[in-house]
Amino acid sequence: MEGADALPFEVKRVYYIYGTKQGVSRGFHAHLKLKQVLVAVKGSCVMLLDDGKNKEVVTLDDPSQAIMIDSLIWREMHDFSEDCVLLCLASEEYTESDYIRSYDDFKNIV
Repeated sequence: MEGADALPFEVKRVYYIYGTKQGVSRGFHAHLKLKQVLVAVKGSCVMLLDDGKNKEVVTLDDPSQAIMIDSLIWREMHDFSEDCVLLCLASEEYTESDYIRSYDDFKNIV
């Protein structure tokens, strides 16, 4: 990835998820403002994405491919491979008030 034109937002935070145990799922939230690009730089995981009307399941298992998740998209991450390293590029710094952690609240907002 090179330069500001590579993504549709300025990256303000970078983090990665790794060491997720078999059978453990992550996520279970949406964001009011934040957008993310996710890349499985190693291993794989399955993403469930939900805009309140449609659900889509995407497998991240190729480091040459990424997925962009817009704001107001519920996300769940399942089926992490033992070696999964999931890189997250975020449009905003961490702000707890940006999280929607209840699916019912998410449905009411969207």
